[in-house]
Amino acid sequence: MNTPTGRLAGKVVLVTGAARRMGRALALGAAGEGAQVVITYRNSLTDAQQTVASLLRLGSEAMAIRCDVRDPLNVKEMVREVVAARGGIDVLINNAGVYVTTDFEKISPEEWNDMFTVNTRGPFLVSQAALPFLRRRSGRIVNIGSLGGIRPWATHIHYCASKAGLLMLTKAMAKAVAPRVAVNCVAPGMISMGERPSRTVKSVVSKTPMGRAGTAADVVEAALFLASATHFITGQVIAVDGGLGL
Repeated sequence: MNTPTGRLAGKVVLVTGAARRMGRALALGAAGEGAQVVITYRNSLTDAQQTVASLLRLGSEAMAIRCDVRDPLNVKEMVREVVAARGGIDVLINNAGVYVTTDFEKISPEEWNDMFTVNTRGPFLVSQAALPFLRRRSGRIVNIGSLGGIRPWATHIHYCASKAGLLMLTKAMAKAVAPRVAVNCVAPGMISMGERPSRTVKSVVSKTPMGRAGTAADVVEAALFLASATHFITGQVIAVDGGLGL
């Protein structure tokens, strides 16, 4: 096998919730920069297998592990499996999350709790479990947040609140785990994953200074920058929104 090159050459990158969509794009981006990529999935086994096949074709020593980030024991088991197989962890990308559109009056307590359990508690649990191994390698944590954690969206109240919590978790963790580990966050705005643009998307694009929706590549580039940047950049939130939040 050829010696890997790139910003993450030889690094072990763990991406949660990476069987498909944005997580898959993040995993492929890391592999393209020379990383050994480990992805987690909860229910999407077939998608995870396909993503691993794509990662292997890029030359990455890739593997997939089933993990429910809501389950503390499962999270600890997953991290132990990653370390046993790859020797450590250099970069953790907390991508696993849920996104639901619901009117405020219709949000049930169970839906509220589930949103926070995945979007806020999940990154906390995975980061806490991975921290001893990240410290050994002066690692980095990159949380995938949302512009919704910065600006309020009336039809996504529980989602916005959970992502706002993730942004503060990022900042607080950055202070708590310094100086060995850097913690930052990418906050995407309107991102197109190749779908046909809806009326809502067109309306948002019309308000975006850059005149278009974002792409997975835009988010991946920001995440890769934070995954490889100097440790002196920590506790930061990079909005990848084309200026929509201005």
